[in-house]
Amino acid sequence: MNLTLIWAREPLPPSGPSVFLAGPTPRLGGDVASWRPAAVEELAAQWDGTDPLTVFTPESRNGQRATHYDDQVGWETDARAIASAILFWIPRDLKVLPGFTTNVEFGLDVGTGKVVLGCPPDCPDPQRNRYLIYVARRHGAPVCETLRETVSAALAVVAGSSYPPPGER
Repeated sequence: MNLTLIWAREPLPPSGPSVFLAGPTPRLGGDVASWRPAAVEELAAQWDGTDPLTVFTPESRNGQRATHYDDQVGWETDARAIASAILFWIPRDLKVLPGFTTNVEFGLDVGTGKVVLGCPPDCPDPQRNRYLIYVARRHGAPVCETLRETVSAALAVVAGSSYPPPGER
């Protein structure tokens, strides 16, 4: 597997092709499984680049949450800024995966040219993704309906980006 997984608050690499996995995170101790392991598996299956692909996940290794909220938010902001692509997967469920922070992050990032939006039409609250879909299309960001398609689109963004030299990251 030519993939490196970087968990929340771990040191960020200086350069190279990378994808940030943005979207709602299940609450600690809840009964909802994370969508991110399936995304990592799909990224590993589809990545055929010569350099290792770095995948940033805002979830904590071994469930170890941040001591300070600012540490988490700062890490996520920095990781999204250096990522070659930002993959937003939003299986919206207002009861267990509302994605309110995701909405803000999407708004901050959609104009970067690095965003891919995935919104499954069969999620519990798909109507709550309509505005994000509109905004993504308005900005020319790919909009997908399956995780596989979303990963493919994100890897196309990675392939089309130039990886900044270490001094510029």
